[in-house]
Amino acid sequence: MLQIQRNFYILIFLFVLSCNKEVKTSFSEINITTENNAIVEVNVPEANGKKTITEQINSEITKTIAAALHIGDPDSVPSVSVEESIKRFNEEFQDFKRDFPETELPWEAQIDGEVVYQSPEIICVAITTYTNTGGAHGLSNVTFLNFNATTGNKISNEKLITDFEAFKKMAKPYFDKAIAEKEHAIFDTEAFQLPANIGYTEDGLVLLYNTYEIAPYSTGIIEFKIPYEEAEPFLAFNHL
Repeated sequence: MLQIQRNFYILIFLFVLSCNKEVKTSFSEINITTENNAIVEVNVPEANGKKTITEQINSEITKTIAAALHIGDPDSVPSVSVEESIKRFNEEFQDFKRDFPETELPWEAQIDGEVVYQSPEIICVAITTYTNTGGAHGLSNVTFLNFNATTGNKISNEKLITDFEAFKKMAKPYFDKAIAEKEHAIFDTEAFQLPANIGYTEDGLVLLYNTYEIAPYSTGIIEFKIPYEEAEPFLAFNHL
């Protein structure tokens, strides 16, 4: 009888232990398309694991894709699925061809994503988009999405850095070095501001300015990396 009770308590202990064990968020790469789609390609990571966490992450990835494929006011991006965003982009192209049949320039959109960093505290996903809607040139854009690994909530830059002014002062020399390598580019270095995109990577914090963010199109994307030993005093999340 004592042996049966002992085995029963062991089973209960193991059950509770398994329930309390954290399920680590994993990622798989998915390709998303629709019928009659010939101009949009989407390859992005999909979060798998605890539903309350993965739903938040996948929702933000979907929003980023929807914004990239949206034609019109950037402040009125509809809350739709990736498939619906692809469908709408194709429909906009068909409408454009009907309105301007003499135009031979094709539209295209390429969206790729990858998990560039993952730790017990933070997950960083980079979404790279290229869209061309018949203009003189296409537009490339990189978006860093930082997530709290324990909740799935998106982390804003304000919550990523503990002291913005001190961090900006530390980052300024890295910015100066990055723009010094750009030929024929003119910058107001005294008006230095942190970029909209700050992302965790394996060997440092990346600060990235997209095209047109602080310079003309010809300058392209500007980015630089700050080693963790320099950035760590200002980080709200542990990078290890």
